[in-house]
Amino acid sequence: MKVATARPPLKQLLVERRAAIDPVSAGFPPRTAGPGRRAAGLSQEQMDELLKRAPGTYNRFENGQLANPSSDFLRAVAKALRLNEQEWTFLWRLARRENPPFTLHRDSGMSVPGVWQRVVDQITGALAYINDAEWNVLAHNQEYRHLFPGSRPPANTMRWMLLDPLARAEVLIDWDTRWAPLVMPQLRHAVEMRPHNTALARLEAEVLRDPVAGPLYRETASAPVPYPDGSERPINHAVHGPGWVTTCVSEPVTSPGARVMLLLYTPGASLTERHPVLTAPLRS
Repeated sequence: MKVATARPPLKQLLVERRAAIDPVSAGFPPRTAGPGRRAAGLSQEQMDELLKRAPGTYNRFENGQLANPSSDFLRAVAKALRLNEQEWTFLWRLARRENPPFTLHRDSGMSVPGVWQRVVDQITGALAYINDAEWNVLAHNQEYRHLFPGSRPPANTMRWMLLDPLARAEVLIDWDTRWAPLVMPQLRHAVEMRPHNTALARLEAEVLRDPVAGPLYRETASAPVPYPDGSERPINHAVHGPGWVTTCVSEPVTSPGARVMLLLYTPGASLTERHPVLTAPLRS
């Protein structure tokens, strides 16, 4: 008795997604009765047509015989197979052994499930909020509101950090040395990763026109992106006064580009100086 062997993960994904697409919906004529292929979904030959590639190209890719496929090819495959953002990430990791350098869909990272508001509402002991890929605030808890003068949080955290005069002068201590150089490369990177996003392009243009932020942005935005997870920066809390915030960041798996942000506020001296064990790496 012959034992069936499991398909490699890449082929499994591609075969399943091909089978789920009606060729008619992709512009091919309905199948006629008679001899020939009867498997459901798009054929490998039809995939070559959709991808505008030489016959057999897609077959080699699906069978793991196309070494190091280009980003354009992978994007075309993902679009033809109508992959969602998670499938796109899975495809890239299987084909290139790395995370994709850009999202597949323009609206990726622009929303999170509504239950996240309930989650952040129940977080105490930390300033919690969620922003989308454009830094619009989607949800936040009460402790986050109290950080700001009048308990009025900004609609867009990046615009507030870089352009709000009160934020630069009073809330974000040492703005030009401790905040802007860490934040500006994130904006530049987001614009490069999402070249068709008009809101990000508009925000960058506002920053460049600003007489205070503009020169510093031109000087620092091209630096390597300093991701904020675990970073500590001085801040002037509207209720508790000067102190430090330590940032913990995570990304919802269904919304690449969105961020779940937890800010641990410590009055007075920094958390690193007072509690070094809390900032030490966690290892198994």
